[in-house]
Formats: sequence, C-alpha cells, structure tokens
Amino acid sequence: MLSPQTYYAILFLVSAYAFLVGRLDERIAAATCIVATFATNAVYDPYGSFAGVEYGVFIVDAATFLIFTLLALRSERFWPLWIAGLQLTTLLSHVFKLERIDLMPEAYAAAARFWVYPIFLIIVIGTWRGGRRRRLLQPSPAGIA
Repeated sequence: MLSPQTYYAILFLVSAYAFLVGRLDERIAAATCIVATFATNAVYDPYGSFAGVEYGVFIVDAATFLIFTLLALRSERFWPLWIAGLQLTTLLSHVFKLERIDLMPEAYAAAARFWVYPIFLIIVIGTWRGGRRRRLLQPSPAGIA
C-alpha cells in the first residue's frame, strides 16, 4: 500500500478537484471519502493490526457503503453505482474475516484498503466527464460558431 502521506495527498487532490469542478454528486462522494478517512483513523486499533475483525472500521465502511448506495440511487449519472460496488467489495473483506478468523492480517488489511484507490479514480473521471458534458451542452454565445 502507499504511504499515509501519499494517501492524504491523493485524497486532497481528488477532493479539491471534486469540490472545484464537480456538482453535488461529486462533492458528496468526496466529502464521504474525507469523513470516512478521519472516522477510520479514529476507530482503527493500531495494536490489533487487522489480526481480528476491525469492528470500528467495519462500521465506518458500512456507513460509507450506505451513503454511496443512496448517492447511486438518486443520481442521474452511472459512476456512483461503481463506487458503491467497490465499497461493497471493501465491506465484504470484513465479512470474510468474520468467516475466516485465520485469514492473514496482511490479506485482510490489503482487501480492506485497496479499493479506495479505484474509488478515487472513478470520482475523478466522473467529475471530469460531468464537467465536459456540461460544457458540451452549454449553448455557445451569439456570433461564435
């Protein structure tokens, strides 16, 4: 996984782009990522190191999944469905750990952390495409072809 500093830099860039260029859907997704990051840091047990089920992280991931799913259900765009699906994959890592307590902590941690990067990428692409779509649909000023 990437270093925490790199993660926070990516989170900042993705969120800034979503808040500056995006509309409500993009901003909700970015805000959810920010809140989920800080909530995860508040409940994560660094001494457990994913040796057992991280129940606090599980609750944060479940709440994040719920928000992403509600966003996908009310959005006119397709990309929120993708981030909800990827967050479901993250959520399932906790279910697998419940099922297989002997699951290696490294595999559990990687499965729980990996999917945030594709989620970031989808938010960026959704923001870019939404801005592009708005520019293409915007009528051009009179006299400019």
